[in-house]
Amino acid sequence: MGDQTPAVGMARKLAAIFSTDVAGYSRLMGDDEEATIRTLTASRQIIASLIQHYRGRVVDSPGDNLLAEFASVVDAVRCAVEIQHALTEKNAELPEHRQMRFRIGINLGDVIVEGERLYGDGVNIAARLENLAIPGGVCISGTVHDHVKNKLALSYEDLGEQVVKNIAEPVRVYRVRGEDSANQKAKVEDKGGTVRRVRLVFLVVGLLSLTGVAVFLHPSLFPLTTRYSSLVTEEAQPPLPLPLKPSLAVLPFTNMSGDPEQEYFSDGMTEAIITGLSKLSGLFVIARNSVFTYKGKAVKVQEVSRELGVQYVLEGSVQKADSRVRITAQLVDATTGHHVWAESYDRNLSDIFALQDEVTLKIVLALKVKLTTEEQTRFQRAPTNNLEAYDYYLRGVDYYWRSTKETNLQARQMYEKAIALDPQYAAAYASLGATYTVEWIWQWSQDPQTLERAFALTQKAIALDDSLPLAHSVLGWVYVFKKQHERAIAEGEQAITLAPNDAEGHANLGIILNLAGRPEEAMRLVEKAIRLNPRYPAQYLVNLGWAYTLTRQYEEAIAVLKRAITRNPDLLPAYVFLAVVYSESSREEEARAAAAEVMRISPHFSLEGYQQRVHYKDPAVFERFLPALRKAGLK
Repeated sequence: MGDQTPAVGMARKLAAIFSTDVAGYSRLMGDDEEATIRTLTASRQIIASLIQHYRGRVVDSPGDNLLAEFASVVDAVRCAVEIQHALTEKNAELPEHRQMRFRIGINLGDVIVEGERLYGDGVNIAARLENLAIPGGVCISGTVHDHVKNKLALSYEDLGEQVVKNIAEPVRVYRVRGEDSANQKAKVEDKGGTVRRVRLVFLVVGLLSLTGVAVFLHPSLFPLTTRYSSLVTEEAQPPLPLPLKPSLAVLPFTNMSGDPEQEYFSDGMTEAIITGLSKLSGLFVIARNSVFTYKGKAVKVQEVSRELGVQYVLEGSVQKADSRVRITAQLVDATTGHHVWAESYDRNLSDIFALQDEVTLKIVLALKVKLTTEEQTRFQRAPTNNLEAYDYYLRGVDYYWRSTKETNLQARQMYEKAIALDPQYAAAYASLGATYTVEWIWQWSQDPQTLERAFALTQKAIALDDSLPLAHSVLGWVYVFKKQHERAIAEGEQAITLAPNDAEGHANLGIILNLAGRPEEAMRLVEKAIRLNPRYPAQYLVNLGWAYTLTRQYEEAIAVLKRAITRNPDLLPAYVFLAVVYSESSREEEARAAAAEVMRISPHFSLEGYQQRVHYKDPAVFERFLPALRKAGLK
């Protein structure tokens, strides 16, 4: 894609030129060449598939670059936006430092054709626009903007005229900002209907062949279910109404230490504040998964307010050096831009827990939230008096959210070190128990003692501190696998009593209630989880569709499950429930199509294996499903 000039007399044509490359490609290759090549190959398959879908043609793809042409400039922009959505989904399965973000530039101009190749300023300008785009973003020329500004439900930021290399005249540049507020759509549509998302094959697909229940489980317990999913707001979702309670989103605190290795500490501070606030019944607090989608991005609090449906936004920074920690925080009323409260702290590291509580209480006072007696008592509990143990705990949390077999083991080692330093560290026991539960769910261990180890650790955590929601959630799932559903429900209910703003706690209890034969209650809990976590994983929709299937609300089930598949076309349980619903509705062709998707995703799927992994309290539920699934073609 260099600045080449062809010989005179070659054919010319007007075309929309699409140019893309990988931001930070050299760093990624320097860190891990093989992993980078694998990610690049998978990403290119997504890009090429969508280009073909939008009637484009890949012209060339040297290194990390890719050049394509489109006959329609509208199709080119539609394709670019859809590609960035799809690649965002793909990145969700990767650790932050391994995520691959593409920059896209689009120009409409005259190009010279030589065989399959294209040359000229029309191509060169597209490449320059690509360089001006932010990672994960799209820049278009003024000529492109003139053609698409009234044809697509997108908004654009005018970057003015830019002087670019080897182009005689300045180029007018626009950045594609996203959905137009008057017509919000997270996905651009074709004239003939909604664009099909390209099918992404994630790490979890292989695991799903082993277990049919794994994707139902608590995302905070089993981060793989969250990491591989799309964490975007629901397509065509209207603006969310503000809750009656004071509503708040805590943006990830910025690491100001200058050392990327300290990222775990700033993330830990953010998570501690979210966790503390989530336990307060007088507040409405957005889930960690939703706010962490803004990590590393320059965003306006007004945008956060609009996208997450909250009035207040907390943002800040953390700087840790030796035995000192410096924190700045400010609370903003995002609906007015008014600064409600701001403070800077410079303390000894030994004061870290008191500092976290102080920030939380400052927010409570600023928003005039009344605390119950139990809530006031919780602020007086420090999780540990050993700072080294706390540091190991934070490192464990960081590894845990990276969501692989290897990092799960690394997290376990960190939690074990924390416990060795402080044998009374209840949160470390709960988190250690979660690593064993993950290992059991994802079949990383066949040892039956794995589940018993999770059971013992969570019981130990609760004996030390019965106010830990995570401990009750883990124990609830252990009881599910022991087929003790009433105990599982009791633990799930206790988890959300302790943390009424915990989206995952609500989703978790909804799953347990589906298994226990109480789907109507499950629906309400999943809907609450969706509101608390607006950028929720697609599994929330699967769980809601599951409840509709259990209650024979077929049309509702189909609509919700299709939305889940739009998010991720490889969600095996969504197709299983669709096969049931279509079969019981006498829509045999669609039932067979859903069953075919089950076998595509999991070629070794069997009804016997599925039955062994889905622990319904009433065996009659699965007996109801069996004839429908067999009728659809599953065995």
